[in-house]
Amino acid sequence: MKRRYFIRNASLGGLGIATASPFMDYLNLSKMSNFLPVCIATWNFPNASLMAGKMLEAGALALDAVEQGVMVEEADIRNTTVGRGGAPDREGNVTLDACIMNPQGDAGAVVYLKNNTHAVSVARKVMEETPHVILAGEGADQFAQEQGFEKEDLLTQASEKAYKEWLKTKEYKPIINIENHDTIGMLCIDHKGDIAGACTSSGLSYKMNGRVGDSPIVGAGLFLDNEVGGAVATGMGEAILKSVGSFLIVELMRQGISPQEACETAILRIIKQNPNYKDFQAAFIAINKKGEVGSYCIQKGFSYMEYRAGENKNVASKFYF
Repeated sequence: MKRRYFIRNASLGGLGIATASPFMDYLNLSKMSNFLPVCIATWNFPNASLMAGKMLEAGALALDAVEQGVMVEEADIRNTTVGRGGAPDREGNVTLDACIMNPQGDAGAVVYLKNNTHAVSVARKVMEETPHVILAGEGADQFAQEQGFEKEDLLTQASEKAYKEWLKTKEYKPIINIENHDTIGMLCIDHKGDIAGACTSSGLSYKMNGRVGDSPIVGAGLFLDNEVGGAVATGMGEAILKSVGSFLIVELMRQGISPQEACETAILRIIKQNPNYKDFQAAFIAINKKGEVGSYCIQKGFSYMEYRAGENKNVASKFYF
């Protein structure tokens, strides 16, 4: 054994850290360069992952890639669960939630944002231009305008038509369809090996006025640690919020557990906490510092996108039943 490695291992041993531990894996990884860029994103949103993946291959930082990637879906009016074109609440207001995290562990979020398609970009401004993490409602809207975001009408003709049809019965069932395209959450690893993440949503269709789900909440809808990995969630926000699932997954990976096993553990905890779990969907995707990916959901029907080495593929998630 070379002298420098002997000294390093002896020093770590004195601190009670086994040289074969996950901690050593992260030390070794920190010395690596030229990581293979990877992007993963919830649901079958190929245009979003393609945008982020191509940016990463061109040398973009992970933070820029996740922002631009989810912005593709925020701007797609055919997507009624994200950004412009999102379904309104029961009062007819389209309100958006989003958060973003950089490799340094900084975070920014907006909740109940109106009149701005790109909630994720406003969230990034909160992270970079304020001392805060979350801005809400009128304060978020005011901040967006101060930062140069133009006010927009987010209620499209299609969403308005569907809303007026809903008003005939006003049946309120806050249940996510098993195969419904919902929140887009994205995680990217760039060529430096740095990880960033973003999550954005318009929330449940015809939700109660003021309702906020898991998407903008750091630790629930999104969490990452640049030394370990990251996780994002989609599905029934209330169940995900109560379990703080994304944080749980990252902490499990910190202990050396694979992303797949960590996602499964998080879903099993949600199932244990919710006797009515058969009535809704919840799903997680995760990636560790090595680029290993995991995913798990309650019910069959969830899938995720993975962009790696020029291939942009949709992957069916493993499921509980």
